[in-house]
Amino acid sequence: MSTAIQSKTRETKTRSALTALRNDGFIPSVVYGYNTENTPIAVREGDLLKTLREVGRNGVIQLELDGKKLNVVLNEFQEDALKGEIRHADFLSIDMAEELEVDVTVQLVGESIGEKEGGVVQQPNREVTIKVKPSDIPESFEVDISEMQIGDTLSVADVRGKSKFEIITDDDYALVTISAPRSEEELEELEADTGAADAEPEVIGEKEE
Repeated sequence: MSTAIQSKTRETKTRSALTALRNDGFIPSVVYGYNTENTPIAVREGDLLKTLREVGRNGVIQLELDGKKLNVVLNEFQEDALKGEIRHADFLSIDMAEELEVDVTVQLVGESIGEKEGGVVQQPNREVTIKVKPSDIPESFEVDISEMQIGDTLSVADVRGKSKFEIITDDDYALVTISAPRSEEELEELEADTGAADAEPEVIGEKEE
């Protein structure tokens, strides 16, 4: 486990106080859950990003608060889409002996038969929810597509019995499909539609110079 992230409690929740925290390199946060009360805190953004690179998005983080170390996971976070900065983080304190439900990324493994024949691999859903002990949380959920042919769809029901994890997601949740290759006519229509969409719109009422 990585070095504990230091945190500090924060008393105020005003906009100016939150802005001041962010300007000082801190992320306004909250921690709640096992063996702790709902507590507003702040953590250094650099420390959190460094730790996430080490343990992954679903990894267990050690958070130090008022001299006590908590095992937590990053439950939710708000991100500034323009700046790419984390604006707020929710940490869930966990019992390492108890299972919890987490969303993990679906990673496709292998090259399908249909893909070799020119089919198109499509991934309608990229995450599944599993139930697992914190120490066993995987970085991704691997799905083998090597036997899939054109027209095939793989859903949770098809992988549930092969997985070592308990999958919470419904059986009919589609993970991957192999579509037939597009015809030349379809590709030409797609290119034409794309070109029309990219064309610069006419500005009504603009005077020519």
